[in-house]
Amino acid sequence: MYHVLTDQDVEKLVSMKMIVSAIERTYEEQANGTLVAPPRFRLETEQGDLVFTAGAATAVEKVIGFRVYDTYANDLDGHQQLVCVFDSDTGVFKGIVIGNLLGAVRTGAIGGVAIKAMARTDAEHVAVIGTGMQARTQLEAAVAVRDVKQVRVFSRNPENREIFAAEMMKKLDVEVIAVDSPTSCLQGADIVICATNSGTPVFDAEWLEPGVHINTVGPKSVMRHEVPMELGARSSVIATDSIEQLKSYSTPHFLVGTPDEERIIQLSDVVTGKIPARKGQDDITLFCSVGLAGTEVVVANEIMKAAVGQA
Repeated sequence: MYHVLTDQDVEKLVSMKMIVSAIERTYEEQANGTLVAPPRFRLETEQGDLVFTAGAATAVEKVIGFRVYDTYANDLDGHQQLVCVFDSDTGVFKGIVIGNLLGAVRTGAIGGVAIKAMARTDAEHVAVIGTGMQARTQLEAAVAVRDVKQVRVFSRNPENREIFAAEMMKKLDVEVIAVDSPTSCLQGADIVICATNSGTPVFDAEWLEPGVHINTVGPKSVMRHEVPMELGARSSVIATDSIEQLKSYSTPHFLVGTPDEERIIQLSDVVTGKIPARKGQDDITLFCSVGLAGTEVVVANEIMKAAVGQA
């Protein structure tokens, strides 16, 4: 017996706290050497690519599988991500999740794990730059791991930021205020979520206050990056979910080749306590989300377990 689930199932079954816990367990497997997480692979054609991420968490989660999505540049219906899950002990097929919501939830939960591990424990004010799906799931995860009192959101589109504020305030039962500039957004922030499509920095590193933690989810290549280059030097700790993936991009990550490259650590080492996230309350910390292979498979398996519980 196997599962075939869709975005509707994910929306119905998922709790962000549940997915954050699953991602934390995956990082524990990474730290213990039981996670297989190679860099992503692209099947390239003139029309578009298929991108594969594959991984296995073999000790606790006991899953192996892959995700595939396309890069075809058209507006046709039918663009879907697929996540296939197998039992890592037996190879038995467990099921498939079809749709784009799982990827957004998984990336949001990764951001939540980073915030839980790296942000100050008393962090309660969040700045969100960006209003797309990734901004929404990142904020949802932040609220799941910290006692958030207020959120400020900025987007270049006034309508988008007003809609985001209204919808997320209703969903999360937290005050969300739309503001008209990135400086206003960052004022007083303990946590900054940067989730845009911008190829140029959307804030200045000097605007950040002591003790802040930043998640960057959008463009991070040397050619296009949503956060300033100077942010690396200002950050006491720089973490990523996969150093191997960070260093494998065809267009280098914006910190590769800089003096800060050698300071980048694995988030898993922070999660498991091998490396402290911060030495003091005034430290600025940075998490560069690049996508840890295998997390999609673990998340899909978690949703399948929830489906069994509700059957």
